[in-house]
Amino acid sequence: MNGGRKPWLHIILFLLTLLTTTVAGAVQKGANPLADPWEILSGLPFAVTLMSILLVHEMGHYLTSRYHGVKATLPYFIPAPSFIGTFGAFIRMQSSPPDRRSLFDVAAAGPLAGLVLAVPAVVVGLQLSTVAPQDSSGGGITLGSSLLLSFLSKVTLGLLPDDANIVLHPIGFAGWIGLLVTAMNLLPAGQLDGGHVTYALFGQRYIWVSRLTVLAILTLGVMRWWDGWLIWGVLLLFMGVRHPPPVDPDTPLDAKRKFLGWFLLATLAITFIPVPFSFQEPEVREERYAPQAPEPLREVRGKEVLDERAIELASIFHDHHPSGSRAFHL
Repeated sequence: MNGGRKPWLHIILFLLTLLTTTVAGAVQKGANPLADPWEILSGLPFAVTLMSILLVHEMGHYLTSRYHGVKATLPYFIPAPSFIGTFGAFIRMQSSPPDRRSLFDVAAAGPLAGLVLAVPAVVVGLQLSTVAPQDSSGGGITLGSSLLLSFLSKVTLGLLPDDANIVLHPIGFAGWIGLLVTAMNLLPAGQLDGGHVTYALFGQRYIWVSRLTVLAILTLGVMRWWDGWLIWGVLLLFMGVRHPPPVDPDTPLDAKRKFLGWFLLATLAITFIPVPFSFQEPEVREERYAPQAPEPLREVRGKEVLDERAIELASIFHDHHPSGSRAFHL
């Protein structure tokens, strides 16, 4: 198992990531685990859903690698002090796939397995979510939408007003992240899942697709659609746009795999979110005087004084979205 190594590192990383995602889920709901450690349990719906999606995705890669005789590690989970508690997970192939068909199978298994859980998680989460009128006065995080997310929303919740916000349940938020991770992994660049799939489809011509993809991602970042794209593009440049060939780089894919490859590229198109996150600061109102009619001067012990006028001080704070909510505007 795992090249003869004991799996303790993988188990420890998995448990640490389960802990950090649970804490993240609890904080999203407004809990304070430092004040009451039992409140951390409120983050389990988010953590279990997200970890299940990531685990199924990576085990799809791992088990398919084993089926084709490709040496691969067990999944490495990456805990992180972020608002979702993780930087994801990955496996590392330790030997080259024998041909383009096995390369394709290993790459395609992860996104397909992840979608099997992510899509139902979004549907269940939408059913448990709250729909409210759009209100930017409280600020917060607005989640971007994709063609697939819009379709699932309409199927699950029906047609909503243009100004409606869907405040996602933690299970739905985990499913949303699962679809975002799927889209980012399906980008046809470098050694991402989409890079493997595209190389298996096009062979050496893949390099032009990879270069154009990295250029497009960097362009989105430079144009400030979402700053994360700039970081992602730099990481792709660092990892390299080329793809190492399998042992047999010439045998093409069969018709079934070609169809599935184009299906995965279509999945990228309907799950891609150009602006995944946007942040809104709460509105702040200035101190103002309430308009009143002028009062006459009055005498106080022989001196003229002005009556005090009532001053209305508008609150500089507004109610935010409920703790842990994420406004999902369609």
